[in-house]
Amino acid sequence: MKDKNPLSPHIQIYNWHISSLISISHRIIGIVNIIIVTLICFWVALLILGSSNYELVQNFFETNIGKFFIVGTVWSFSFQALCEIRHLFWDLGYGFEIKTSNLTGLVVIFGSFILTILILGKNIIL
Repeated sequence: MKDKNPLSPHIQIYNWHISSLISISHRIIGIVNIIIVTLICFWVALLILGSSNYELVQNFFETNIGKFFIVGTVWSFSFQALCEIRHLFWDLGYGFEIKTSNLTGLVVIFGSFILTILILGKNIIL
């Protein structure tokens, strides 16, 4: 008789932990940041083509979607930076305990939002 239980943990029975959430998010945000850096390079390249092209991008950043893009960009870089600091401590051999790992994961999540607010301050209002 064949056993109906899966041989390895399956997504239906797997319990999510803060570390796995941060790990997956860190990888996704890394890819997003590569795309954002590419867009920033195109934006800077528009300066070479003339001020009218640059004004087009500047007008986009003044819209609500443009402001959301700025906030999202600052948040993604903040999240990535805090994750990298967390990984640096792991490379040094610190923070592997479950309690510490969960705490630093929460610091990364909430710290990225706090850092975004501190960086942007009152310069941008949605």
